[in-house]
Formats: sequence, C-alpha cells, structure tokens
Amino acid sequence: MDNAAKTLVDVRGLKKHFAKEKDVWGRTTQVLKAVDGVSFGIRKGETFGLVGESGSGKSTVGRCLLRLYDYTEGEVLYDGQPLSALDDKALRPFRRRIQSIFQDPYSSLNPGMNVLELIGEPMDIHGVHAGSARKEAVADLLVKVGLKREHLTRYPHEFSGGQRQRLSIARALSVRPEFVVCDEPISALDVSVQAQVVNMLEDLQAEFGLTYLFIAHDLSMVRHISDRIGVMYAGRLVEVADSDELYDNPLHPYTQALLSAIPVPDPRAAAKRIAWDRAAWTGEGAPLREVGPGHFAAIP
Repeated sequence: MDNAAKTLVDVRGLKKHFAKEKDVWGRTTQVLKAVDGVSFGIRKGETFGLVGESGSGKSTVGRCLLRLYDYTEGEVLYDGQPLSALDDKALRPFRRRIQSIFQDPYSSLNPGMNVLELIGEPMDIHGVHAGSARKEAVADLLVKVGLKREHLTRYPHEFSGGQRQRLSIARALSVRPEFVVCDEPISALDVSVQAQVVNMLEDLQAEFGLTYLFIAHDLSMVRHISDRIGVMYAGRLVEVADSDELYDNPLHPYTQALLSAIPVPDPRAAAKRIAWDRAAWTGEGAPLREVGPGHFAAIP
C-alpha cells in the first residue's frame, strides 16, 4: 500500500451515544458511549482492520460509516464529502459506492428470493445492467465468488453458511462499489472456510480496486488481510499502526493482551502472556499520539 494514496474515508471525532436510561418525562438520564471520539482515515485501495472485543464499539463505527446510525457528534467524510449533511435523496449515489457485508449471511438474504433476484435487486435499484445483461452479470459474479452459474435459480436455504456468505459478497459487489464495510464477515463461518473467504476478498479487492473496512475480533485473520489496524476498547481507539508493526511492536497494554490471547503451540511462550487489567484503564485519559512513523497509541 502506497502511504501517499488518497484518503477515501476520513473519520473525525466520531461519537455515537445511546440512551441507556430515561426518567418519567422521557429525558435521557444515562447514556451508553458506544463510540466516543474516534478518528482515523482509510486510504483508497487499502484494507483497514478494526479489532476489539464484543462491545468495544467497532461495529457501531461501521454502521455510522454506512449512515445506518446518525452520529451524536463528529463527522465522516467520504471522498471529501461530509455524509451527515446529506438527506436520503443526496445519499442515494453514495449507497451505490458504499456497500456492506454482515456477520450473518442468512438474516441478510431474503429467503423468498432466488439467487438471480437477490443479486440482481441492487442492480435494479441503482440502474446497473438490465434484461439479459443483468442475468449474465449475476452469473459472472457467482463464478467470481466461487459458486456456479446453475445456482441462479436456487434459494438461500439450499446453501451452506459459507456459500450464503459468498452470495452476500456477490450482492454487495453487484453495483460495483468503491468501499465495502466488512462487519465480522467470517466469524459465523467454519474455521476451514474462513481462510477461503478472506483469500477471495483479497482477490476481489485486487480485481475491482476495492477499499475495505474489515471489522473482526480474530487478530490473526485481521493481520492476514489488513494493511493497517486500529484497536478499539470501550468506544475509543487505543492504537493504530501498520499491520506488521502492530503485531511486532504493540505498545498499548490492551493491544498486548489481545495479541497474547492468540493460541500458541509453545507452552513457555504461553506462560509469558500479559494480563489486561480493565480496572486500571477506563478508556478515559491519554489521547492517541504518534509514537513512531505511522504508529499511534493512547499511552501517557
């Protein structure tokens, strides 16, 4: 990845708070700070990995980028355009340029539609292909994601979990997007299938010139696919660095703890694992600062 590549997605001070408790008058008395002041950029053509445990806020960030959530504060700029300023009509062109792949492929696919209808529907909405060209384009996409042309008339329940995720990927790519939010796209799949899907995503990225936000908690898989990685804890980014740099030189204690949790075959190495003390770090305090070239960490 060229460090001088253009920034396609620019996240600035993003906050998303949810009402946790309300009084009898409906006024919010307690909020959940799901995302609390996150800033990062994603360069055109790269994969930015976003990792953290469940509840860290990483999926909320992805939904904000897709404008499925409105922001409490901050901004997301796509190709220089602030998305929060756009109404539904103005957002329509961006809906084609920005697509998503979610964790559960079965719930994201309409069980009453066959494959041709599922993948062709976004094409109809955005005016991409028509008639016989539409059918041929869907068939070509099926082949690119590792399925067969004869699957066009089948329904989601006739496929395995891995195959359904391939259908979801084909559906996301059907309108030729530039940017894809991959929200835990492999966590629901068998381990034997996960590597196949990740390798396929890399091949599709190279072929179509895609940019990815890859959200996951499996650090080993994130390292394989990502150019840069951001680590989230309690709604905030605690470390951002190039993939190899983050794994070889983790600086924040939470990052070190996540990496030490990856299974290793050497019992002596496992004995040296780092214990993460949650009580000692609440998420407040030190902001991200550059501690090395392209390496940012929230440490004093």
